[in-house]
Amino acid sequence: MKQVNGLSTRETILHLLKTNGELSAKDLTEQLGLTGMAVRRHLESFESSGWITQRSIKQAMGRPTALYSLTEHAEHYFPKKYNSLTLDLLGELGQESGDEMVNLLFDRRKESMLSKYAPAMENKALADKVAALAQIQNDNGYMVQWEQESEDEFVLKEHNCPIADVANAYGHACNCELQLFRSLLNADVSRTECLAKGDRRCEYRIKKTV
Repeated sequence: MKQVNGLSTRETILHLLKTNGELSAKDLTEQLGLTGMAVRRHLESFESSGWITQRSIKQAMGRPTALYSLTEHAEHYFPKKYNSLTLDLLGELGQESGDEMVNLLFDRRKESMLSKYAPAMENKALADKVAALAQIQNDNGYMVQWEQESEDEFVLKEHNCPIADVANAYGHACNCELQLFRSLLNADVSRTECLAKGDRRCEYRIKKTV
């Protein structure tokens, strides 16, 4: 069976589709050395998860053939080096213009995000604002959970940080996130745990302002 660097069958299918663009179930069966039923079972699983899609092409004789390809959702499986590029660019900016310019860049990003998300917070109770913020952060890959501890107190937990490498190198990025939360929620927000400081997650305590 053809595999890529000892990957599992499912991972090998993804790599084959990535490198070939489109493949039929027959193509995959021949390359993997599996039964057609086994390959179709994997393909059905990927389709139901939204990782692959199919299109039919007519044949000169017989039934149409389904060709499978990856969806945009599947691209998240493959490693990206965006953080490395970002760190390189920030490093160059720091050398050219100083750390103050780097911090200004983070400040401008915070203001841009505030303008983008502030409308979703208008005329909402604090609980609804926290729920909206959690959804925003989840959409951005932070794996958020939140809970209400009392009428005016909440906890928001981020179990993942998509910009962890940047945050580890530039603490001002974390400061800007805290300031952003305070502005969006119009509440007293404190960070009690931080991934960039070695904690298991980023945890925020949120209290209604008096």
